[in-house]
Amino acid sequence: MQTTVTARATLRHTEGLHARPSVKLTKTAKLFQSRIEFALSEEGPWIDAKSILKVMAARAPRDTILAIRAAGPDAERAVDAIVRLIETDFAEERPE
Repeated sequence: MQTTVTARATLRHTEGLHARPSVKLTKTAKLFQSRIEFALSEEGPWIDAKSILKVMAARAPRDTILAIRAAGPDAERAVDAIVRLIETDFAEERPE
């Protein structure tokens, strides 16, 4: 049985989830084995965080509260890393 980990984080980047933050989000998600998704509301639709095209297509504006979920062997670390990335306004940081 896989554990699903969920969290929420507020998008503070001035221009929202545009190209640079989208690339950083996708690169961070790809560091993990778990399936990682986010949504602009907890009801969905859920977006594959490892797909740059899908992430950029979300066009999430500043101050959006993103719902994040991951399922897999490193789900907790994955969610922690994604939340930290968003909360630090996409600063350069590597998960532990």
